[in-house]
Amino acid sequence: MGTINVFAHISLDGVMQAPGRPDEDIRGGFRHGGWGVEHADEVTARPPVSGRERTAALLFGHRSYDDLLRHWTSVAEPNPFTESLVRQRKYVAARAPEAHLAYPNSVPLAGEAAETVARLKDEVNGVITVLGSGELVRSLHRAGLIDAYVLLIHPIVLGSGTRLFGAGDRTDLVLEETVTSPTGIVMARYQVK
Repeated sequence: MGTINVFAHISLDGVMQAPGRPDEDIRGGFRHGGWGVEHADEVTARPPVSGRERTAALLFGHRSYDDLLRHWTSVAEPNPFTESLVRQRKYVAARAPEAHLAYPNSVPLAGEAAETVARLKDEVNGVITVLGSGELVRSLHRAGLIDAYVLLIHPIVLGSGTRLFGAGDRTDLVLEETVTSPTGIVMARYQVK
């Protein structure tokens, strides 16, 4: 049976929208795109807290899949992500069964995310890592399907933007590990109780 880990960059006020680039996600008039870049350093690129070395598969919402793969497959190599993203098995939650997946090793999960991902957890042995995909994360969180959160908490308050957690029920987490980078990013791994 698989476990689902969420890997996300968030601001101190919980915003996860568009940490990587100004044009990454401008929905809702978001104007702070690329906010996570200024604090990036060599410590945040290492895997000890992120668990990237244990990932059996990646899980995306369709929009995040398209954006992330399009970006990293067009960036000049060498970079730390393209080869891994292309090589890794990718599952993509999509409401439409005819969803087009343009990159290798991609498998659509058509239907309601909570149902298809619950089945996926039974089929995959190992860690399934969710990258970005805020709407998917909130859906899986409400359904009780997330096992751990790996959060890179940046020392910035944005004041607007899509937050990792929306309104919902209380969820208790257990802090398992933290590392602080030289630029002030707190990398924290939380297990869901």
